[in-house]
Amino acid sequence: MAEMPKWRTSTYTKSDSCVEVADNDPSKVLIRDTKAREGAVLAVPPASWAEFVEYSKTFTV
Repeated sequence: MAEMPKWRTSTYTKSDSCVEVADNDPSKVLIRDTKAREGAVLAVPPASWAEFVEYSKTFTV
């Protein structure tokens, strides 16, 4: 049986205008909008998510 997603936001999040990630399933990472939690959920392979996270660290705000 699949585990229930354990949703979390980034520790950098200062409001609820962000995304939530559930990465407790080793086969996929789930992503959703905090403002539309009942809406669409994006599922990506863990390796792709890890690459995205590393890539996003190259940007400064």
